[in-house]
Amino acid sequence: MSHTTLPLSDRLYEYYQAVATRETELLAALREETAKRPDGTIQISPEVGQFFGLLIELMGAQKALEIGVFTGYSGLCIAQALPFDGKLIACEINQDHAKTALRYWREAGLERKIEIHIAPAWETLDTLLENGHANTFDFLFIDADKENLDRYYERCLLLARPGGLIAIDNVLWKGRVADPEDVDLDTQAIRALNEKIHEDARVSLSMIPIGDGLTLARKR
Repeated sequence: MSHTTLPLSDRLYEYYQAVATRETELLAALREETAKRPDGTIQISPEVGQFFGLLIELMGAQKALEIGVFTGYSGLCIAQALPFDGKLIACEINQDHAKTALRYWREAGLERKIEIHIAPAWETLDTLLENGHANTFDFLFIDADKENLDRYYERCLLLARPGGLIAIDNVLWKGRVADPEDVDLDTQAIRALNEKIHEDARVSLSMIPIGDGLTLARKR
């Protein structure tokens, strides 16, 4: 056991993916298609998607929420881990992204598990709260615009059941959060939420240096 997290060289990361990830052909095809896009680098890594699947299985989760679908990779990982009667409510504002996601979800035979809302995410979250979904979600994933992170987090806390798990992506922001000279608005928003959750007695916390950094906050 090391007293620090082991840095991954390109060679070690390649080995890690070879022995640790079980990416299906369909997930690999979606990842490769997305990588050709100008914005393709914002997709989650295969190990993060697989980790979500394991968490969902361990929790016995049945109801999940995703804020920020992009091309559907994370949604596919979440939906395939849910039981037959499980449900994923997905929030996306970009119609083009949603079309790609729906195409792959249909091919995987998982469209019946997923309800996608094309609208600003906070509107969808507020509607869910108004319609009686508070304290009902098992697993919630936030991977959307950074300026609204705090708004998403607070609504997710209301939507999550006690013991529910909120996952937040990009919390290390390629190391920029540790640079005091970086005052970009997105960096500041992530930094502020990291500090807030660190002191938030409403949740149990673990920040994991996987992908671009992943926070897990379990509602108490």
